[in-house]
Amino acid sequence: MHTFDSTIPFGRRSTPPRLRPHGRALLAAFGLLLAASVGCMPNPLPPPSAPPIERYVVGAPDVLKISILPEPEILRDVRVRPDGMISIDLVGDIQAAGRTPQQIAAAVQEKISRYKRDAAVNVTVIESPSQFVTVYGEVARPGIFALDAETRVSEAIGRVGGTKPFASLNSVRVIRTYGHETEVIEIKLADIQKGDLSSNIVVNEGDLIVVPPTVLARIGYVMQMLFFPFQPVVSTLSAVGTTAAGVNTIGNF
Repeated sequence: MHTFDSTIPFGRRSTPPRLRPHGRALLAAFGLLLAASVGCMPNPLPPPSAPPIERYVVGAPDVLKISILPEPEILRDVRVRPDGMISIDLVGDIQAAGRTPQQIAAAVQEKISRYKRDAAVNVTVIESPSQFVTVYGEVARPGIFALDAETRVSEAIGRVGGTKPFASLNSVRVIRTYGHETEVIEIKLADIQKGDLSSNIVVNEGDLIVVPPTVLARIGYVMQMLFFPFQPVVSTLSAVGTTAAGVNTIGNF
């Protein structure tokens, strides 16, 4: 048996309730806010170009590939010694540390010209363990790692385990030193994650990448120091006690 709602006259269709004027105003404001937020999203931008390889300065213990033509070709892989020198057939010792590959090639060519007329020398960096970058702050594994390839800021942070939950992503800084001058470069890591790569620069040897905490995280760290000032000491003593107990246990066997 079919039943009908006695509150609705038979033959009439129910209509949805109309929005009140203030409801329509709120809906319109929400739509404008949503459109503005979409319009404010940064357009994807390409990363800045990498610096030319000619600027690379060789250091110990980099590994270089030396090629000397014409025939008979001299092809050697040499490692820069702690004294900054390399040794090559018919040439002897050449200063490598502190020079670019092009400068090393010119020095080799000058010396070998006595044995090879119209010699063509090419120097290529195979390994570059002399180049280091430091990353610290709100990252999983703060520390130093060697630059063995072209590395951008996002890749450098990824190599130390990425950022922690309370990292201030758009306040990352790269501190770069040129002799006695220091440059601070602002990195927008949050924008990089959204596709804006304009601040995703190539890191240089000696760069210091700082990932600071958010304001709330800083307040939390200060509160922790105020209310739990001895927590690091207690943690250290606990670790020492555990180690000592383990040594005593081993000694009992």
